[in-house]
Amino acid sequence: MNDYNLTEILEYIDPSTCSYQEWINVGMALKHEGYTVSDWDMWSMKDVNRYHSGECAKKWTTFQGSSAPVTAGTIIQMAKENGYHYENVSAELDWDSEIGFKDELVIVDKNWIERSEIHIPEKWNPTEQIITYLETLFEPDENVGYVTESWEHDGKFLPSKGCYDRTAGQLIKELYQCKGDIGSVLDDYNSEVGAWIRFNPLDGMGVKNENVTEFRYALVESDTMDISAQKAIITELELPVAALVHSGKKSLHAIVKIDASTYEEYKKRVDYLYNVCNKNGLKLDIQNRNPSRLSRMPGIMRNGKKQYLLDTNIGKENWNEWREWIESVNDDLPDPESMADVWDNLPSLAPPLIDGVLRQGHKMLIAGPSKAGKSYALIELCCAIAEGKKWLEWNCTQGRVMYVNLELDRASCLHRFKDVYTALGITPNNLSNIDIWNLRGRSVPMDKLAPKLIRRASKKNYIAIIIDPIYKVITGDENSADQMAHFCNQFDKVCTELGCAVIYCHHHSKGAQGGKRSMDRASGSGVFARDPDALIDLVELELNDDILKQEKNKAVCKVCEGWLYKYDKLYHASQDDLCSETQMLALCREYLENDAYECVIEDVGKARKTVESRSAWRIEGTLREFPKFAPVNLWFKYPVHDIDNIGVLKDIAVDDGMPTWKKNFAKKKTDAERKTERKNSLETAFEACGIDDKVTVKSMAEYMGVSEKTVRRRLKEHGGFWIDEGQVGKK
Repeated sequence: MNDYNLTEILEYIDPSTCSYQEWINVGMALKHEGYTVSDWDMWSMKDVNRYHSGECAKKWTTFQGSSAPVTAGTIIQMAKENGYHYENVSAELDWDSEIGFKDELVIVDKNWIERSEIHIPEKWNPTEQIITYLETLFEPDENVGYVTESWEHDGKFLPSKGCYDRTAGQLIKELYQCKGDIGSVLDDYNSEVGAWIRFNPLDGMGVKNENVTEFRYALVESDTMDISAQKAIITELELPVAALVHSGKKSLHAIVKIDASTYEEYKKRVDYLYNVCNKNGLKLDIQNRNPSRLSRMPGIMRNGKKQYLLDTNIGKENWNEWREWIESVNDDLPDPESMADVWDNLPSLAPPLIDGVLRQGHKMLIAGPSKAGKSYALIELCCAIAEGKKWLEWNCTQGRVMYVNLELDRASCLHRFKDVYTALGITPNNLSNIDIWNLRGRSVPMDKLAPKLIRRASKKNYIAIIIDPIYKVITGDENSADQMAHFCNQFDKVCTELGCAVIYCHHHSKGAQGGKRSMDRASGSGVFARDPDALIDLVELELNDDILKQEKNKAVCKVCEGWLYKYDKLYHASQDDLCSETQMLALCREYLENDAYECVIEDVGKARKTVESRSAWRIEGTLREFPKFAPVNLWFKYPVHDIDNIGVLKDIAVDDGMPTWKKNFAKKKTDAERKTERKNSLETAFEACGIDDKVTVKSMAEYMGVSEKTVRRRLKEHGGFWIDEGQVGKK
């Protein structure tokens, strides 16, 4: 296992997701492989909720070896479960070969560190050293904390609380006037121990973190490696160092510009700084993270050695400049290529997955409001890809597909697939092309899910992975562009690693959608809509009474047609009859037996209710690889979508943003209009339900889809009918 750098591999393992035993196993493996307790401690600190200082060191001493030791293989296996890919390096290597994986943020080649010479000043001016340090780090009116007194504990000298009531300006003035007697300004110090200074300004009330007024600097110190190597790495990393001080012993103290506006930002930036340093071979003392931490004061003697200022303001100018440089210098981005080199030999485009909409290996988002049937649309797509059929109106390439179910329980999800297959009328010849990964209650953020997904799908040859829905795995604020860019990058990783398309759905933002472009309707940052290669957007169409009446008429006619055909009576119906529910019901009443006709009436009631439950939708697309398609109108007839090939929906405008109360007011009918409608529907029901000139309240209620009480009330209102023991007749 010596070919591995386990501290780098640990970057793939989040300690906050580990059980207690897994955490122990990591520590035992590190010790067995010759690593230090600080390596274990540094990794454990990432679990901010469970980490306790000193706990790693305490447990480390209990690891005494075993006949069956925990080895590096344990760490490697845990890392592989989170996306780490093992590269076998036992084969013969050439000059261009790469070993292992390339880690982000690594600048320094630890095998080729050029040591930087450290020149100890023979002639030095302690007063000048301290003044330069103060002028570099502080404003004149800022309070400075320093310590010259120490006390002994278990043979080790420790600093006292020290002084914090004077400003940098006061100290500088007195130092200029002290004629080299710094003890008269700072008090005498123990020359065997040295003196300390706090590198961030204080409020003059204390020396704790809450007393820090500006989170300006952080301390970088390592005492586990040669001091010249420390200097070399600090230099090569171009750390934005305000002051670099020799501790007088075995370490350098680099006061690094952090420039954080809050304590929370300070902690994040220090974590990032320490991570970069550790990855580049500068193993830091983790106890130095606090902004109120003491550092070694220059211009001081320590056991015969000088604590002196090596340099000021080296490396990058500030934190932002340094961080941008760090993240760009090793970005693994490809080099630019000349168009002239590829003009006559262009690479082949990825083949279509959905004709005219999406290519293989690309990303697609389906956006829409709740109840649009987005999940059903995705399941329909799974079926279409698996069987090589049409999805809505587009042909699909046949292949294997994975459906990542984050919302439904397992049974509901499986039943839904069967229901969709049945409703579409597709013969399930290729069910083996569909894999379902049920993760309800087990979902993790997308940046954690992506490597797990890649590992499970790496050898399955999927041409599409469908994730439903993405709100379950969103990391960060969905209205933050940078956070959502990071989130969407996880889909790119899946596409790149697996060579398959990634398709997912998201909900609309609140409010009316009619005045918006399709790409502006998805909730959250605009990144959602602009990141995918194809955006399919669903907007609901508001159905008017005329369309509903028309659809009910068609549904009733279809029911009647089916019953007439069943009893070989359909030849009685003309082409005009087939389009009129009144005529078709009359034909059923005339040519079918009473029992059959009662079944017709029952089915008609169901058909009417089915129509009432329908919703209408318009699909618009924003495509990167294909021309824009004309809007597609469709019905959502639970559990599937059905294209409106007749054109019933084409003239309906989407929601224009008018408040609901205004729309309802505009649609409101007069009392006279409502009375006329009730009268007409009652007369139609009476005519439809007549069997041998005998009509009942019950049969009329079933036909109209209302209660018997309502029928009696409307008959009374009408005035042209009589009721006798449930039988109805005309006066």
